[in-house]
Amino acid sequence: MALIRRVSIALMVSGLALAGCAHKSANGGSQVAVDSSGAPVPAAGGGFGGLFGGHHPQRVPASVTANAAQPGIGVNSYLWRATLDTLAFMPLTSADPWGGVIITDWYVNPEKPDERFKATVYILDARLRADALNVTVFKQVKDANGGWADSAISDQTANDIENSILTKARQLRLANVRG
Repeated sequence: MALIRRVSIALMVSGLALAGCAHKSANGGSQVAVDSSGAPVPAAGGGFGGLFGGHHPQRVPASVTANAAQPGIGVNSYLWRATLDTLAFMPLTSADPWGGVIITDWYVNPEKPDERFKATVYILDARLRADALNVTVFKQVKDANGGWADSAISDQTANDIENSILTKARQLRLANVRG
């Protein structure tokens, strides 16, 4: 009898815990879909989820939704595409479109096999803005033993890559606006 009671309590607690997660979006976030006016749209099951169905999301300003990326990607789609295009010569280690992080693997220029580069790009906003981008570049050179050692790199290198990405993003946006 005590075993049945414990199992029943465990099932109720786990059911309540799972019901509390009902408002999570498909990518694990707690964002709620909005219509063109910024008003929340009920989920497919009707209602906004939550433990007791009473989750009331805040209204999202129209300025945010107007500048937001396309559904299915968490960052500005022009910056995302421009970053992938600009860094296409480097092998990718990781690309997270919802978090806006692109990490490349080490790239060795065939003309200079004694040095290699790696880049990490953070897309920080859903709007196409210059401050929505953060690029970090790492450099290593071969030492006397043939191993790789970290080396200083000019800040201008990261700035040049940022500018190249922003220029490409603007070109993609203009091409999309023109049709």
